[in-house]
Amino acid sequence: MSDKPHLAITYCTQCNWLLRAAWMAQEVLQTFSVEMGEVSLVPGTSGIFEIRIDGELIWERKRDGGFPDIKVLKQMVR
Repeated sequence: MSDKPHLAITYCTQCNWLLRAAWMAQEVLQTFSVEMGEVSLVPGTSGIFEIRIDGELIWERKRDGGFPDIKVLKQMVR
């Protein structure tokens, strides 16, 4: 296992949020290609959209009011 950060995006398959999750993952990988250890997409249901770094929840769609702006997400990762 790498000691670099692991980012996981859990998205709702019922809501068809795979493309949004994949785009966010791509943006993070392009910006932090050397710094990131892993970026993963985790399928879920019931309207879930969560972003975690090393298991710590940094964004939750229901709690935080929608989806993060990509600039905001990159600031949180940084």
